[in-house]
This record gives sequence, C-alpha cells and structure tokens, in this order.
Amino acid sequence: MLTRPIPSSNEPLPILGLGTWQAFDISSERTALQQRKEVLRLLFAAGGKVIDASPMYGRAEAVVGGLLAELKAHERAFLATKVWTSGQLAGIEQMQASLAKLRTPVIDLMQIHNLVDWRTHLATLRKWQKEKQFRYIGITHYTDAALEELGNVIRAEPIDFVQCAYSIGARAAERRLLPLCAERGVGVIVNRPLGTGSLFAKVRGKPVPGWACEFGCASWSQIFLKYILGHPAVSCAIPATSRPDHMRDNLAAATGPLPNARERKRMAGYWDEV
Repeated sequence: MLTRPIPSSNEPLPILGLGTWQAFDISSERTALQQRKEVLRLLFAAGGKVIDASPMYGRAEAVVGGLLAELKAHERAFLATKVWTSGQLAGIEQMQASLAKLRTPVIDLMQIHNLVDWRTHLATLRKWQKEKQFRYIGITHYTDAALEELGNVIRAEPIDFVQCAYSIGARAAERRLLPLCAERGVGVIVNRPLGTGSLFAKVRGKPVPGWACEFGCASWSQIFLKYILGHPAVSCAIPATSRPDHMRDNLAAATGPLPNARERKRMAGYWDEV
C-alpha cells in the first residue's frame, strides 16, 4: 500500500484505512464478528493499519479491541478514536474507557469528535500526549458548515491531524481547509470519502469510464477513493465497511498510480456532468 508521511513526525502512514461507524457497532453474534475480523485481516494483509472509532459508534471500540486481540494484531494497527462529551472529568473517564475497550495502553491518535468542548479537551490531550498515552492528537467534524471552525482551530493551535468529510461529490474541503493543512503541516484523515454510499446512487448502471484505467481504477469505488487520495494534502481516507468484498475493492485504490492534478480536474468535471 502507498504511504504518506505524517507531517508532524514524518512517520509513514498507509493512505487507506477503515472507518467503523455503524459497520462495527454490532452484537457478539459470531458470524457477524467473523465477517469484521476478515475485513481487518484484509486491511493488514494489504499493508493498511489505520482503524478509526469513537465512543459515539456504540460497541465499535469494544468490537475492534476484541478482534485485534483475536488476530494478535494490536502492534500492526494505528488506532484512532475520539472523545465525545463535555467537561474535563467526563472526557478523562471516556478516554480511559476507550483505552480499556480497545485493549491497548496507548492510542495512536486521539481526536476531539465534532469539536465538542474542544478547548477543555485539548488541554487534556496535550497532557496525555506528553505522557505518551497518545502519540498524536487531532480534531474532527463531518459537515461542510464546520470547515471554517476546523480551520480556525488549526490556525490557533498546534495539532497533528484534522479529520473532515471530503469526496468527489462534496469538495468544499479542498477550497480552503486542505491548503491550510498543507501550509501548517497538519495531517488530514478523510471521513465519508464515499458519501456514506450516496455517490453510488448517482452512477448506478453507468459503466466505469475508459480513462479510469490510466490510474488503475476498475470500479466506481476505486475512482471515488483515488480522487481523494490523489490530493497531496490527504494523509488517509477511512471508508467504513463490514463487507470483505467491499474492503478488497477499496484497498485496490491504495496501490498503483494516483491521479495528478490534471486528471483529478477531469474526474471532477465528469462527475459534475453525470
């Protein structure tokens, strides 16, 4: 899998990871767990490592922690989760619970989910990062309306990562936020890179354009992901899935050539005309 350096450390990070919203919020039913276990196995086999969760995602953290223990794969994972509550004490308790659910003494990336009480939590995140319980810290949101506030935080505070929504169908982040992250040396994790499935509805029944083979795309999923991954400011995209066949398809976007600026412009133009 292709990698990009994390701006604050130059540590290489695989460009495609796994989101867990809804997909990993499941019961302990064994068949469902085995399916998610295979998704994780495929991620690691392809050279991926980023797994993103949150207390907001129900049982996702606990499911990920349990499956990583079964796979004996904690050392292969780059675990990202979030704090999603108000108040310092509540934040500390929630983050301690995340460490327990994920079954790890160290979380690679702790993020403030949807900027909830971010000023309060950022002080705690910095302290725990200094104490090496968190390797990196960041902020997140999923709406275009929050992009300006994300940018304001980046201008005011040194952080390692921002997570935002970005897709070929929702390109607002590339106007100001992504250039700002590149300028300030902030890594970018992209959520909703497939538009939570909405992108596929627009192209249902339409063949993949012939020019997509120029940068190794054999499916619409790969086109959508390569558009995102081709942006030089993007560190990693995290499409969520519970299906091994979708995981295989997604992973194929993280190898081979990525579209350059001219090709990405062509892709966006094609999308706008579909």
